[in-house]
Amino acid sequence: MRFNTLFFLLILSCVCLALAQVPYDNCCLKYVRSMKPAAQKHAVKYRHQMTDGGCNIPAVIFTMRKGRIICTDPNETWVKDLMKKIDERPWKLSDMQHRRHSRRG
Repeated sequence: MRFNTLFFLLILSCVCLALAQVPYDNCCLKYVRSMKPAAQKHAVKYRHQMTDGGCNIPAVIFTMRKGRIICTDPNETWVKDLMKKIDERPWKLSDMQHRRHSRRG
């Protein structure tokens, strides 16, 4: 009887450790419906979220200047337009950070 209890506790602890090591994806769970044009100009980059793994919805994830993340519907017209604007910008994120730090001088 003692061996069965010890064996059960050993198996249970192994399962708990295995579950604790599973990486959870940083996924969008819902969309922002719209973004004002004044806020759109603060978007510096974007990435696509696919519906694989733990992510249930496709999304375009915009990163704003101060690091805030906005999840949007990739089928919306304004999202596609904002992605084009970001792609067409002559400066990159590293250039913007360099400019921001050089002003403090």
